[in-house]
Amino acid sequence: MIPKEVLQKVRQIEIRTRRIVDSMLSGSYHSAFKGKGMEFSEVRPYIDGDDVRTIDWNVTARMGAPYIKKYIEERELTVMLVVDASASGDFGSVDKFKGEMAVELCSLLAFSAIRNNDRVGLVVFTSDVESYIPPRKGRNHVLRVIRELLYFRPKHRGTDIGNALKFLNRVQTRTSVVFLVSDFISGGFETPLRVAAKRHDLVTISVSDPREEFIPSIGLVELEDAETGETALFDTRSRKAMDMYRRERAGHRARLDELFRSTGVDEIRVSTESGYVTPIVKFFRKREKL
Repeated sequence: MIPKEVLQKVRQIEIRTRRIVDSMLSGSYHSAFKGKGMEFSEVRPYIDGDDVRTIDWNVTARMGAPYIKKYIEERELTVMLVVDASASGDFGSVDKFKGEMAVELCSLLAFSAIRNNDRVGLVVFTSDVESYIPPRKGRNHVLRVIRELLYFRPKHRGTDIGNALKFLNRVQTRTSVVFLVSDFISGGFETPLRVAAKRHDLVTISVSDPREEFIPSIGLVELEDAETGETALFDTRSRKAMDMYRRERAGHRARLDELFRSTGVDEIRVSTESGYVTPIVKFFRKREKL
């Protein structure tokens, strides 16, 4: 039995995300992602300037005049949400944890997909793949996906993005639009990412919190690694320590940027401080122009 508060939360998310989809994303999602191919629609008489390669020679021979084949884009897509549920998502210094933001933005993407009659599937992972919902269509299915994200309780605390991508490549053999949602704190997933990027239209969504970028000078603090449980004292007043921290963060960010650039993977960056709606809208509109 799903608790009443979870169902209420699902309903709240549905109302909010549907409003955003209707008011801000209408049309943008449709244009942002290409269909899987072209589907034959009908034939029509040849008009001067038409591509001669589209002439239907059988119909032309029957009718005694040239006819061409018309095609329409096959719009039906499969959208896979691959979501990091590791313990580092249980952090937030503003009004939401990173994990909460991930659930809400996935809901927005899912409702955008079903608005266009696309299928939606879900992979939830930590250091292991812990949940998989095969892609299907319809509102009830999307509500199931959202409930799973809200009600999900991970068995493990760590992160293995590479393992999740390998799983995706096994279960999803057809080309899909894949949204990989994570804070990307861990590494070691370069090869599976390259494989997934060749097979799918892969978009990464990096979720961060401002306190991960800037730690105020408040003296000695005890920092805990949410995924390993390891703790360490950190002197925020030490310029040397803060410079080292910033260099490590900048280096990690630069390596991610280079990996995504070299593999042709698009990235959407969202923060618990500024929200996710504007970055996603900007991304869709940028994709429209390509």
